[in-house]
Amino acid sequence: MKDAFVNWFRKASPYIHAHRGSTMVLAFGGELVEEAAFSSFIHDIALLHGLGIHLVLVHGSRPQIESRLQARGAAMEVVNGMRVTDDAALECVKEAAGAVRVEIEARLSMGLANSPMSGARIEVDSGNFVTARPLGIIDGVDYLHTGEVRRINAEAMRRRLADGAMVLVPPLGYSPTGEVFNLNAADVAAETAIALGADKLLFLTDDKLLDSRRRPISSLLPDEVERLLQRRRKLGEQMRRVLRNAVHAARHGVARTHILPRRKDGVLLRELFTRDGCGTLISRERWESIRQATIDDVAGILELITPLEEAGILVRRSRERIETEIDHFTVIERDGTVIACAALYPFPESRTAELACLAVHPDYRNQGRGDQVLEWMERSARQAGMESIFVLTTRTAHWFRERGFQPAGLERLPGRRRDLYNWQRNSRLFLKPLS
Repeated sequence: MKDAFVNWFRKASPYIHAHRGSTMVLAFGGELVEEAAFSSFIHDIALLHGLGIHLVLVHGSRPQIESRLQARGAAMEVVNGMRVTDDAALECVKEAAGAVRVEIEARLSMGLANSPMSGARIEVDSGNFVTARPLGIIDGVDYLHTGEVRRINAEAMRRRLADGAMVLVPPLGYSPTGEVFNLNAADVAAETAIALGADKLLFLTDDKLLDSRRRPISSLLPDEVERLLQRRRKLGEQMRRVLRNAVHAARHGVARTHILPRRKDGVLLRELFTRDGCGTLISRERWESIRQATIDDVAGILELITPLEEAGILVRRSRERIETEIDHFTVIERDGTVIACAALYPFPESRTAELACLAVHPDYRNQGRGDQVLEWMERSARQAGMESIFVLTTRTAHWFRERGFQPAGLERLPGRRRDLYNWQRNSRLFLKPLS
């Protein structure tokens, strides 16, 4: 039996290699800073830094602001989901942002022996990276010191990241005239990721993003997010803002935005170092796709089919044969990994095609991938003018029968294929019309 830790570490290694040297912008609220789980979060941040990931942290400070307002007997007015920041509120905003910044820097400076921070030696840089302008008057409401991002000093951030520092960005912006503006952390994070050309933008949110049946949503495209926002009127304001920023980032060059439930222990490690993650991915393109195989997929196909060959379910195929026949293969790729494959061999003279080498990774079985590949192959066969599709199988007859394949005699095989029939395997023939 394989050691679970060793097995996990080996599976994580492709992601460790892929993320080294990448730039990620991570946004989180001030609520996290006040929770006991913040220590574990800091440990995970230190680990990411140690693995060579360039990190920009954008923090919020809403609860810290509200506690200071309450202590002064004041309140911050919210109109259409945006805060109106008057003079008294601005003082609380500056105090809160400063306090949160100091707390984060203090935690990242820890280096106690026999602790996860031992030997970390993390430098943290903060500064006036964000130029802002006033939000102004909208629908008759003057938002006063509430602002919006005008420009990000990405070059200054890149220099600090290149020097090995972690960059910390508060939800504040500054104008060329010396004014200070209260900004939304999600907006700052998205604009920062766009300006840097970040590899990833990550938002830690209070809750998971669920579908109408209360099931976690694993991935969405920008257009799908916009439809969801129109359809889900009761979606919380925090999640709505995060989703809008995810779409904005995707359409301005950020390939992937991850929305993660902050209350899940180790959420960053799970998302970044496992194939399926544990949050919602907003990407410019599908991160799982079905496509024609290429020569670069040979290793992934071999990894899929070898266990099935050893079990006698599939006929053995050498690497050389797969390389020669790669144009016949179709794969489902998920985040750079081949998780399903099949091959289609047409026999034009008989107006039929053979479906072969259908395999799905064990982690993704019983989730419709086999059906997806079969539908793709049937469509390809129709487009090639085939009238039927057939399969030879020893162990999976019921799966094909459930999908419309009917048993047939070997005399129905095309002549060329009948000459190659392996009588020792004694495979059964199943045929499906494509009309």
